[in-house]
Amino acid sequence: MALFSKKQKNIPGRRRPQIAAERATDASLDERYSFRRNRTLTGSVSSHVASATEQNAQLKSARVQTHDLVRQRRHLGSILLLVLASAGILYYLISEFTAGVVVRVEGVPSTSVYEETIQSYLNTQPAQRLRFLLNAQRLNEYMQSKTPEVASVRVDGAAGFGKSTFQLKMRQPIAGWNMHGQQQYVDTTGVSFARNYFPAPTVQIIDDSGVQVQAGQAVASNRFLGFVGRVVGLANAQGYAVTQVTIPRGTTRQIDLRIDRVGYPIKLSVDRGAGEQVEDMARAIAWFVTHGQAPQYLDVRVGGKGYYR
Repeated sequence: MALFSKKQKNIPGRRRPQIAAERATDASLDERYSFRRNRTLTGSVSSHVASATEQNAQLKSARVQTHDLVRQRRHLGSILLLVLASAGILYYLISEFTAGVVVRVEGVPSTSVYEETIQSYLNTQPAQRLRFLLNAQRLNEYMQSKTPEVASVRVDGAAGFGKSTFQLKMRQPIAGWNMHGQQQYVDTTGVSFARNYFPAPTVQIIDDSGVQVQAGQAVASNRFLGFVGRVVGLANAQGYAVTQVTIPRGTTRQIDLRIDRVGYPIKLSVDRGAGEQVEDMARAIAWFVTHGQAPQYLDVRVGGKGYYR
């Protein structure tokens, strides 16, 4: 009995439970094997066998894989196209943006005052810093209110990255008036201004009114200067060169014109339209020339009538 018991002690124990335990503690069978129990495989590896929802199936044929690659390429292409389009739009907006102002105008030694005026307008209208949103009419009105010597302003494209070029046209005076040491000018449209970049006009206004000027009051208003400018311009259009404009004594609403090759003054009123008076003046002068008369003066202040002596 002892012999049999000794032999039994020398027999090593079974290792199957230990191996089973080691296998049980390995990674799950779902990650090791493709074919699992109680699971249905979908799809087909054959291009000739169609299955439901084969795009999302586990088994995909070469045809389905090709379709997946095409869809991925289209998706990536759409993203790339969107990125390129966004970059193009951003570049266009930056190239149209006006951060700096470059003013171009002939005959003006310094343009800093006009650059500052345009920048001041853009500061009040930030959206108009984009050139395609710029309101040219409002910019012209603003410039003429701040710098009346500017006849017009227009944007003339880019002047580098973030800069825009503005082309200015200055007013050309047709008459000048030195009043209390300050020289004023007026152009054909009747706008008065102080800065002149052209040769001094030959027509000068002589103030013989004798009106006493109080502090803060001007003898001539912009309306008066505008009237003189329109009269001179219309007379030139009729072929009469105005050489002198005089404000008679005791009034500021009447002027006497001196015309080249006409030996008598013509009286006009500020309260009547400039065009009508110039037309009456031209007809009266033509009548005097036809009849060989040379009056002392011609008065066209009343509509449709001409008085002379």
